[in-house]
Amino acid sequence: MDPAFFFELSGESKDMPRAEAERCIEAECGRYSIIDSGPGYVIASFPKEYLGGIAERIALTHSIGTYLGQYDPADIGALSDIQLPSGTFAIRGKRFEGMMKDVDSQKLIRDLGGILSKNNDVDLREPDIIVKMQMSDRIHLFIEERAIDRNIMETRKVGERPFFSPISIHPKYARALINLTGAKRGDTVLDPFCGTGGIVIEAADMGMRAIASDFDEEMVLGCRENMDFYGLELHDYETIDIKDIPERFSDIDVVVTDPPYGRSTKTGGVNVRDIHESAMNAFPKVLKTNGTAGVVLPYEMDSPLMGLDCVFKQHVHGSLSRYYHVFRNSNN
Repeated sequence: MDPAFFFELSGESKDMPRAEAERCIEAECGRYSIIDSGPGYVIASFPKEYLGGIAERIALTHSIGTYLGQYDPADIGALSDIQLPSGTFAIRGKRFEGMMKDVDSQKLIRDLGGILSKNNDVDLREPDIIVKMQMSDRIHLFIEERAIDRNIMETRKVGERPFFSPISIHPKYARALINLTGAKRGDTVLDPFCGTGGIVIEAADMGMRAIASDFDEEMVLGCRENMDFYGLELHDYETIDIKDIPERFSDIDVVVTDPPYGRSTKTGGVNVRDIHESAMNAFPKVLKTNGTAGVVLPYEMDSPLMGLDCVFKQHVHGSLSRYYHVFRNSNN
C-alpha cells in the first residue's frame, strides 16, 4: 500500500493551490489517489519515489510530508500509537487562516510532545524530525519531508533578470499556471506572449521544452538573454504576431501565457480584447488534441473552440483581479 502524504497549501488564492497540487501529483505519478482535502490541505497516496519530482515543481504549497493522522483536541489519547522514525524531533504548529481560534495551540503542542517524547528526544533547535501540526477543519499531523524553498523563485523574479520589463507574472504564479495545465516533463510548452520570459524560464526549469514567441523582437531577444542567464535551454523561438502562430508552430502539448492587458503594455496599437480573441482562435490550431492552454486575463473568458476545464480568481488589489484559465483542445 502506498504511503499517504499531506500537502500544506498556501492560502493565496481560493481553490487554486489545491488544484495545482492535484495536477502536480497527476503529472508526476503513475498511480495515485486523493484521500481527502479541506481548507489548506490535500492528502494523497502515491509511491514515495515521486515525492521529489512533485516537490521540485510545485509552487503554491508550503511543505509536504508523511501523514500521521488527525485527531480531536479534546481526546489526544488516540495519538499514543504514533511511531516516529528514530531521531530527535520538534513540533511546529500552524493555524490555517486563523481557524480553531478557541483552541490553545501551545497546550496541544505540549500534550503532543509529552506523548511523542516517550520514544524520541526533543530538540527544538536542530531536530532530525519536524512534526507539523495544522489546525484547519480538523487537526492534522505530518512529518515534514519537503519544505518548498520560495527563495529560489524569488531569484528569478523580473527585477533579478538582466533584461526586464516591469510587467511580468511572478515566477510563483507562472509555475502554478504551468502546473494547472497538467504539463509533464518533456512536454512542449509555448508562450506566444513571452515578454521577458517569465513563463518559459519556469517551464524549462521544470524539465519541459520551452518555446517562446512575441510580436516584439526586443522581447524575444530579451527572453533569450534571460534564458541564457539562468542556464536554461530555449527549444525554439520566433518573432511573430499571435494570429500567425499556427503558420509557425504545431503539435504543441501546452500553451501557457499571460497576454497583454495593462495600459502600459505594448500592443502595436491593437485593442487588447481583439488580441485576446485572436489568441483564443489561434491556440487550438497549434495544440495537439487534448492539449491544454493556461491563460491569465483580467476577466473571465470563454472559448468557442476549446472547453474550459477550470478558472481561478486571484484578487490583486483594489478592483484588479486576475483569472487563471485552463482550456482543453478536445477537437482538432
